Amino acid sequence: MDALDEIDLRILHELQSDGRISNQELADRVGLSPSPCLRRVRRLEQSGVVDKYTAVVDPAAVGLDITAFVRLRLDSHGTGVVERVEEAIREIPEVTEAYLLAGDHDYLLKVAAGSFAAYEELMRTKLRAIPAVSSIETTFAISVTKPSSPLPIR
Repeated sequence: MDALDEIDLRILHELQSDGRISNQELADRVGLSPSPCLRRVRRLEQSGVVDKYTAVVDPAAVGLDITAFVRLRLDSHGTGVVERVEEAIREIPEVTEAYLLAGDHDYLLKVAAGSFAAYEELMRTKLRAIPAVSSIETTFAISVTKPSSPLPIR
């Protein structure tokens, strides 16, 4: 995609704040008429700048009271091993985010669980089963200081 201009950045800012905004309201907020605004949004979607639209669900409201950050170390880093590790991570629904790291650990996982017992079961049956994992370190979140927020694209 070509470089993003100021209007594209304003559109992205507004969509990050409210992905369900009507095209008319979005056009009004960014200073365009509806047709050109919709064309720009479609271009941002088709080029992959806008990846997807989702709803943000309160974990506690659906019984997921435990948030854990799990650091994994691997004992092997061969291409086949890394591919199997990443596939195993993607298959665990309780893992809501996963990052490949540089530094002391290889992966950082964000995990949602309904209880400490549920997390223990997850660790015993799924996390320990990930190929080549040599260590698992867990930190439990007490509260959210800053929830997920829009990217600072302005």
